[in-house]
Amino acid sequence: MTHIDAAGTRLHAPTRPGGLTSGEVAERVARGEVNDVPVRSSRSLTDIVRANVFTRFNAIIGVLWLVMLCVAPIQDSFFGFVILANTGIGILQEWRAKQTLDSLAVIGEARPTVRRDGVTTEVRTSGIVLGDLIEIGPGDKIVVDGECVEADGLEIDESLLTGEADPVVKASGDRVMSGSFVVAGGGAFRATKVGREAYAAQLAEEASRFTLVHSELRSGISTILKYVTWMMVPTAVGLVISQLVVKQHGLKDSVARTVGGIVPMVPEGLVLLTSVAFAIGVIRLGRKQCLVQELPAIEGLARVDTVCLDKTGTLTEGGMDVTELRAMDGHDEAYVRRVLGALGESDPRPNASLRAIIDAYPDSEEWRCVESLPFSSARKYSGARFSEGDGETSTWLLGAPDVLLPAGDPALAETERLNEQGLRVLLLARAGRDDLDVPDVVDGAAPAALVVLEQRLRADAADTLRYFADQDVRAKVISGDNAVSVGAVAAKLGLGGSAVDARRLPAERHGMADALDGATVFGRVTPQQKREMVGALQSKGHSVAMTGDGVNDVLALKDADIGVSMGSGSEATRAVAQIVLLDNSFATLPSVVAEGRRVIGNITRVATLFLVKTVYSVLLAVLVVCWGVQYPFLPRHLTLLSTLTIGIPAFFLALAPNRERARPHFVRRVMRYAVPGGLVAGVATFVMYLVARHHYTGAGSLEAETSAATLTLFLISMWVLAIIARPYTWWRVVLVVSMGLAFVCVLAVPALQTFFALKLVGVAMPWTAVAVSAVAAVALEFLWKWVDRRFPA
Repeated sequence: MTHIDAAGTRLHAPTRPGGLTSGEVAERVARGEVNDVPVRSSRSLTDIVRANVFTRFNAIIGVLWLVMLCVAPIQDSFFGFVILANTGIGILQEWRAKQTLDSLAVIGEARPTVRRDGVTTEVRTSGIVLGDLIEIGPGDKIVVDGECVEADGLEIDESLLTGEADPVVKASGDRVMSGSFVVAGGGAFRATKVGREAYAAQLAEEASRFTLVHSELRSGISTILKYVTWMMVPTAVGLVISQLVVKQHGLKDSVARTVGGIVPMVPEGLVLLTSVAFAIGVIRLGRKQCLVQELPAIEGLARVDTVCLDKTGTLTEGGMDVTELRAMDGHDEAYVRRVLGALGESDPRPNASLRAIIDAYPDSEEWRCVESLPFSSARKYSGARFSEGDGETSTWLLGAPDVLLPAGDPALAETERLNEQGLRVLLLARAGRDDLDVPDVVDGAAPAALVVLEQRLRADAADTLRYFADQDVRAKVISGDNAVSVGAVAAKLGLGGSAVDARRLPAERHGMADALDGATVFGRVTPQQKREMVGALQSKGHSVAMTGDGVNDVLALKDADIGVSMGSGSEATRAVAQIVLLDNSFATLPSVVAEGRRVIGNITRVATLFLVKTVYSVLLAVLVVCWGVQYPFLPRHLTLLSTLTIGIPAFFLALAPNRERARPHFVRRVMRYAVPGGLVAGVATFVMYLVARHHYTGAGSLEAETSAATLTLFLISMWVLAIIARPYTWWRVVLVVSMGLAFVCVLAVPALQTFFALKLVGVAMPWTAVAVSAVAAVALEFLWKWVDRRFPA
């Protein structure tokens, strides 16, 4: 609330402080009294290196690699070099993603307005010093602690700090806390605590930091790796004993084959490929001016089944135009124009509606504002008391007709008709009392005019809504505007469904959830209701995304599964959102969904490849221990197989386009294919190995037995790859065929035969291997089809 004396001076601010001087700022910087809280959008380089190098599986593989370097030829140690390459790629990809995030975060970062040397200037948040005078208005986040110096109807939401949803009215001398944000009015405060001393400084940092929030992919992979470790340890111990004690072969050969049995149990590339897929997704979206502040948000939006849209700033552009002014109850239109011009001048921080009025009706200098009440989304009106120059005073309100007028008023019928055309209507009313600072000021208000405004629809909104409809994602328009008007706007964009006035929604969560399921458009929604509506949808099991750009969207954005803010939105909305559309293009959202689906679908594919290998490796080790035979493979054989049937194909498959709808239960979906696939591969390979052992006798037979088993495992693994690569495209066919040709080259080139210790002997066993592989391929097809029927995803 602003009170103005007879001379036109604001009573709460007899003088306008000029802020610090340049010299005072320099002194404070020299003393370290700056807002130096490090706000990062991603992990530091040290953290990236540590996370990629010091892993449980890298430790296991590293120890085995060092052993192999001591006891075996270099080709049996290739698996260690592969780990080095994978780790290096992981570090480089995440570093690249970090640079993209950091650069985009700078673009999206708000720049507070401070007064220095008597003038206002924008500075970076880190450039604020102790004692700075910071100006604030609707939507601005309080970035440091301070004391209010000026207050012009200033209302601050401290819910992110205290949990209290109601805005707090601030007056000169009141304390303001970092982490809160302005919802109405304006003013200025002096910074009293900066940097790490500021209350909720860490909250402000965490709001925009790169974090690993809940991700079904990440948690699912962690679960898989945990079980793999439990299986791997006892199996590896049994394998070591059988190879070193039971068979009593040469130490170096036994060690080599033991390591060859342990290494493939580790699905080390799976974690890497997941990180790479996410990182590349961030980079791709960054090029489209989409800032992903929390990496798994890409995945989260792809799993969303309900998108809650705020009309203003999302479906419509920020600007408006006055299309018509209708004077009522005999009021002179010229007089009404003067009132509107004076109202526009009375608000130092006008919203979009008032800016349109200011553009249409310039201020009359004859009128002087005595008292003003800025607009707030909770009240849904603003007001001012004027001295009209002839000694007369009048008090005027401007806001929603259905809030300022009682039910049944004739003016509401005309308003409803205009709303049905998608137009926004404000009512200018003369208050029946002079005191604005009371809740019942609207009682007895006399309508003077209807101000008709037309909102500018976003050109890309209709296509985006159609995309969500095609993807079975329900759109809910949740707005503070009149429900009929919002419904008309939604209808223009092709979004059908009934419109509901939120003031008539049940307060109980279950009843609200049922109402939300039955309608599409909701008007007159309060900020607290937006939050409750998100919670009600979540209580029904829906995964909810919320878009918005105004301060009235902050609480709902914070509670939604995924919050999406426009880049031109308020600082507060950008701080709590996981995704920020820096170019304010609603059309970017389908790109985020598509990127998430690419990551989820492709990682599910390649995870099956990796885990089939883990299952057959564990099974082969168990069978070797039970039969008391020598392990059939050296590390070089499994390195070759893993590279051709998993490593290279998985890299291309993980980054390929994928429009498959995201589905839940990642672990179950992967394991239902990996277990039968691994069992078939392991049993068929071991059977072929036993047949070859029986067929080949004499010196040098071990290499022939190993070659026959390797051919069998390769062919089965290639069939698994061929199944995973479906549906086929030209490049997938080329990928599968080229991996097969590469293996043929190894078998055909003498130097490669010697290098990899592979040589097919005779005709009977190689063709037997092909026959066993063919039977295994038929079994794989049958089993996976049976799994699809018996355990649908």
